[in-house]
Amino acid sequence: MKIKHFEEIESWQAARLLTRSVYKITKKEKIKKDFSLIDQIRRASVSIMANIAEGFDSRSDKSFINFLSYSNRSTTETQSLLYVAFDQEYISEQEFINLYEQCNKIHGLTGGLIRYLKSK
Repeated sequence: MKIKHFEEIESWQAARLLTRSVYKITKKEKIKKDFSLIDQIRRASVSIMANIAEGFDSRSDKSFINFLSYSNRSTTETQSLLYVAFDQEYISEQEFINLYEQCNKIHGLTGGLIRYLKSK
């Protein structure tokens, strides 16, 4: 099955769910005043989605792979920022684990897509 729209890409769908979760936790009272962390973690999570979409539209496997790599970097950045939120006690351990695992899922999906594109 050929993917016709970036919204069909499973890693983009997972990144969208992660971004929704990030926005939800950054609206909590405890974190509300940490504007720089809120801005950075939101931008990192949005970047995951954006790079997948932008890479898909590049219409070149090589370029798409590059954008997927950027997406993976943003995923890792999001994970790192989750540690900050957890260490500052803005989020619970369970929230941290859930969000971190969402990032791991995105890494796996994106990595699988990269491997597939390289094998074509």
